[in-house]
Amino acid sequence: MVTAKLEGSTWRRFGVGALALGTFVSLSGMAFAADATSQPVTFAKDIAPIFQEKCQDCHRKGGMAPMSLVTYEEARPWARSVKERVIARQMPPWHLDKTVGVQHFKNDMSLSDEQISMVARWVDAGSPMGNPKDMPPAKTWPNDAEWQLAKEYGRPPDLIIKSTEYTMPAVNQDQWWKPIVDVGVTEPVWVRAVEMRPGTPDGRKITHHALAHLLQDDPDGRKYNDNLDGAGPNEAGTLMEWAVGKNYDIYRPNTGKLILPGAKVWWDIHYHAVGEKITDHVELGVWLYPKNEPPKYRTYLTSFHSNATQGSKIDIPPNSIVSQQGYSILKAPARLENFQPHMHLRGKAMEVEAILPDGTTQVVSYVDHFNFNWMTNYIYADDAAPMFPKGTIIHVTSWYDNTSANKFNPDPNQWVGYGDRTVDEMGHAWMNVTYVSDEDYKAWAETHKPKTAGRAATGGR
Repeated sequence: MVTAKLEGSTWRRFGVGALALGTFVSLSGMAFAADATSQPVTFAKDIAPIFQEKCQDCHRKGGMAPMSLVTYEEARPWARSVKERVIARQMPPWHLDKTVGVQHFKNDMSLSDEQISMVARWVDAGSPMGNPKDMPPAKTWPNDAEWQLAKEYGRPPDLIIKSTEYTMPAVNQDQWWKPIVDVGVTEPVWVRAVEMRPGTPDGRKITHHALAHLLQDDPDGRKYNDNLDGAGPNEAGTLMEWAVGKNYDIYRPNTGKLILPGAKVWWDIHYHAVGEKITDHVELGVWLYPKNEPPKYRTYLTSFHSNATQGSKIDIPPNSIVSQQGYSILKAPARLENFQPHMHLRGKAMEVEAILPDGTTQVVSYVDHFNFNWMTNYIYADDAAPMFPKGTIIHVTSWYDNTSANKFNPDPNQWVGYGDRTVDEMGHAWMNVTYVSDEDYKAWAETHKPKTAGRAATGGR
């Protein structure tokens, strides 16, 4: 019998991710309630700073969330709902197991145990406002009509690539719009950052996710990697995938992507109907390195699949929990820059593990409670991004829950196979992979001796 005391690694051995999370959460809630102190918790002094740091990017007027958490008057009616969501670690949408793998990120939006406890104590105390003078200054948010990275680089994108327009009827089946457009460059250019967005606010309603594949005559495009998404001979990887929770990619210093003359972007945009007719397109903003400052390293957005031939072997019987595994070999030393798991409604958990040439294994990242509504991109911090030698096997395992216990499951009595539709399934780990020389890897390894051997190691740190 599985008890609520089991830790993340035990969940994996049962192959169910966090299927018993509800039980675990109730115990956590008791722990938080028992953590009361003599210090009163107020919105103005304690909760507003947490909401500013972790929540208001979405929960503000004009944001994508259904309610604002900016002012006390806006947040107070939702207090109990907020407590439930944060204790269950459903919000903010950060679904990693915090006991294994890399734990330092550039974009960590998760709440600490202390912050969760504070929110719970605030609600249990009646959600007091406190002294208004304790409120932090209101945060200034970027205009959604502006490029977010423009502030980072002090200028608008050097290139803006747009898909052709598509009109989604008010009522319709899901559609995949796949136009091909010219990039418009006449000489090689190196990309340092990309940002993607639907063309209009209404477009955000119908755009489920969007991919910008790079098509160009590029022999090096597959030199190191057989897992570049797509099968065409001119496929050179993917510039970016946009989904809720992922808006841009910034490549590490001295690292970037190469676009060659004559390049095209092959769009793959998933639209769904929302009850109103909407016409929209998707835009990709590209920031470039200066011509005389090409980066040393080239990175590829890579799809490591958890099943053979890009998912054709997925077979999920009705009322069942199954797992799928896939293996890919690094043909050169490489650094993994980020992790974005992608599954559909039956997706429950995904683990990326590195099997090194010496036979040791390292968990890179493990999402134990995947949520299809949030395609979160976990960007590793510079000092935490794992580096692996040539010959390392990237092992990806996906777990699927096709039972009534999965609240997102539209019909547990249906057989589920591979497919693009939301009711079908797929399983792959999107990771930016930067290939380095043997000499660079040896120099890195000398300064990153593993502190712990075996599964608990985190990328050699």
